[in-house]
Amino acid sequence: MSQSFAVWLVILFSLLTANLPFAVQRPFLMLPWAQPGEAPMPAWLRLIVSLIFFGLLIALGWLAYSLLAGAIILAGDIGSLFSFMARVAGAFIVLAALLSFPGWRSRGLAVRKSFFDRLLEVLVFYGLAGVLGFALEANIGNPFAQTWEFYAVTLSLFLVLGYPGFVVRYLLRRRKAASRKA
Repeated sequence: MSQSFAVWLVILFSLLTANLPFAVQRPFLMLPWAQPGEAPMPAWLRLIVSLIFFGLLIALGWLAYSLLAGAIILAGDIGSLFSFMARVAGAFIVLAALLSFPGWRSRGLAVRKSFFDRLLEVLVFYGLAGVLGFALEANIGNPFAQTWEFYAVTLSLFLVLGYPGFVVRYLLRRRKAASRKA
């Protein structure tokens, strides 16, 4: 796999996931507090389900990193490329299934996510994009140790990638609603 392909894969994944919490009203995370419109659940059970969900999410990130970082891709072998892309697709499918569970659980209900809930979703997606980036870096060659400056810059870039979704969700819709009233 070439370095430019890996970089563009991470950029496209980051662009998609940075805007996803603002574009979709259904929740992606099992949070330990109730969101408006959710089905009632005892607080202790909600906490346990949330801990299990985040444990599964961390385990999935570790497994995806292990599978993608350890894959061997030979330059001229189409089979090794197909095997690697199957691993990437499998990791994305399992991730999509895990992140769609909270929305599936609250299907038929009008759940309203707050800005804080969306921000937590953006931070989780930032971590998943980081796992993908580190796995691809480890696959290409030696991974480099990073300091806090790297994480500050990449988080800022991730938030900039999510700005179009923020504008559509919070700024553009209010402006349209205000112009209809006038």
